[in-house]
Amino acid sequence: MAVLLRVAVAAMALVLFPVSVSAQDTAIAFGTLAHDSGLPVEITAEALDVDQEDGTATFRGGVLVGQGEMRLSADRVLVVYGETPEGARARIARLEASGNVLMTLGAEAAEAQNAVYTIDRAKVVMTGDVLLTQGDSAIAGQRLEVDLGRGTGAMSGRVRTVFQPEGRAD
Repeated sequence: MAVLLRVAVAAMALVLFPVSVSAQDTAIAFGTLAHDSGLPVEITAEALDVDQEDGTATFRGGVLVGQGEMRLSADRVLVVYGETPEGARARIARLEASGNVLMTLGAEAAEAQNAVYTIDRAKVVMTGDVLLTQGDSAIAGQRLEVDLGRGTGAMSGRVRTVFQPEGRAD
């Protein structure tokens, strides 16, 4: 709940403060914790549909994905299974989240309309009204690419942020 409140406050700050910096692409740090994409993935939801033919599973309704310290919630998550060297579909290749997507890792939180998490590359791409909060700072754009292994990210698509002057406490 505290994360959602922080995201809401950051969003209001972006709308209300007239002094801002806009850019096309902005590199950012992401993830104060080391993230291991090889950890087990736990998913809970209200409903599950499995399609053996195309190797997918669709989780719907209050979906919560956990992997180590990383959490991802959404209205819907499509799990796409990858093939093993023997040709069987046994491991998760990627997660495709949609609707009210929220990803948290440590003190950072990012929300968007959609997200794709490619597990073996430890990469997350979030799109659609992206808002990233890091402590008291917030940055918004249309696309956020995060490398969970390196703890880096890049925001693009009419990037907007508000900088607080040093020493100013609100």
